[in-house]
Amino acid sequence: MRRFNWRLIAHVTGVLLLYVAAGMLLPIAVSIYSQDGMQFALALSGLLILMSGLFLRNMVGKKAEYVLREDESYWLTVAVWVVLPLFGTLPYLFTGTTASFTDAVFESFSGFTTTGSSVVAMPENLPPSVLTYRALTQWLGGLGLLLFVVALLRRLGLSAGTLYEAEFSGTQQRKLHPRLAKSVTRMWSIYGLFTVAMSVVLTMQGVNVVDAFCTACSTVSTGGFLTNSMGIMALGNGAVTTVTVFMFFSGVNVAVLYRIFTFKWRHLWSDGELRTYVVLFIAAVTVCTVAFFAEGNGLYDSARYSVFHIASTMSTCGFYMPTPRYWSFLVSVLTFILIVVGAMSGSTGGGIKLRRVIIMVKYVANYFNCMIHPNAIYRVKLNGQLVEKDYISKVFAFVFLYIVFIVAGGFVLTICGCSIPDAICMAAANISNLGPSPLINSLGGSLNYALLPALAKWILAVLMLAGRVELFALLAIVSPAYWRIRLKR
Repeated sequence: MRRFNWRLIAHVTGVLLLYVAAGMLLPIAVSIYSQDGMQFALALSGLLILMSGLFLRNMVGKKAEYVLREDESYWLTVAVWVVLPLFGTLPYLFTGTTASFTDAVFESFSGFTTTGSSVVAMPENLPPSVLTYRALTQWLGGLGLLLFVVALLRRLGLSAGTLYEAEFSGTQQRKLHPRLAKSVTRMWSIYGLFTVAMSVVLTMQGVNVVDAFCTACSTVSTGGFLTNSMGIMALGNGAVTTVTVFMFFSGVNVAVLYRIFTFKWRHLWSDGELRTYVVLFIAAVTVCTVAFFAEGNGLYDSARYSVFHIASTMSTCGFYMPTPRYWSFLVSVLTFILIVVGAMSGSTGGGIKLRRVIIMVKYVANYFNCMIHPNAIYRVKLNGQLVEKDYISKVFAFVFLYIVFIVAGGFVLTICGCSIPDAICMAAANISNLGPSPLINSLGGSLNYALLPALAKWILAVLMLAGRVELFALLAIVSPAYWRIRLKR
């Protein structure tokens, strides 16, 4: 058997670093145009990232064999999602945006994993170029770093499918074209169109160009980085409506979005996950509106805030705005549930994903039916197709591990001095890649994570990573069974 293909892992990681270095040209251009004085720090960061990428691609990854086994894909997935955010700390360190290396790591991991948690209490005081860089990291991470490799490294051949599945771990993402490269290109086209359209609409509503671009990148990627500590309301009332609409669609499966854009609406409502997403959204908005109104808030304000809040939570964008005067505990409970459930599979949103929840609910329902009718045979179906038992087992295993990570992360955060409710809420929000929102802990609307101790920030960064790579790849490389197999080889 051949040796571990570490050269290909180095080569792919190097290629992605080159893309990040190329992306640095945008914040550098913004710095030069706005004269914020950060162009040299950003240029130095881009140069170091460029040199590191060239070294990994051309030196370490030279003569790489373009064949990837499944166990090697675990390492590649984790390597990419660790190495790139670590290099992504350089702009924060060189520009002095963060006070320490820990803060830079936290901010970078939050950006690339599209979490949106931030140690920057007053983002409006950041230079425009740094705001652009923060938004750009979320946009690149939301599109899926490994998908860049799938589209551009055609020599991967069949191994590209392994990377494609790694990027959509456990969700069985539908391809938009028989050829993976074409499928990925169509995804980028959809998200690119979304970003441009939203930027234009916000600019027409009076938002300045930098804030419009950064907000669009954060919304489409369901990231959550804001350009103002006052939340979305700082952009204006019209912008709130625009952001709400785009947040809702950003939580939808990209394959469904493609069918919408190509006017293939005939069987759109037959998609069980989309139907659940829409019904759950309407039901959650209704419950929140009634709960807020029952507490003594005005009906219009209750409904308006509920629509925004549920869209932000279900898509895992994590945007926030001033809350109603009277808060309902029922809304807090519902918010926590929606954080854990998350968006549709195949979207840029985080969480367990609706597809998994639907499968679990149907499996449990079938179990109770079997108790009543022991001789009957029930199978789980989704969109008219049978769901294999192995996949159902994987879903239950994933959800169990997800809960374990939340509880373990919350436990460590309590050791760091957080109260139990705050710890559990922060752990759930960050592993679900939701980040700053949810008005369900005492940190309040701004959620200044800079107040947390260093250990808590590292724990939250690990939870962000676990939520983005969806646990299995992360756990595989630290599993004793995995290493026993590796040593035998």
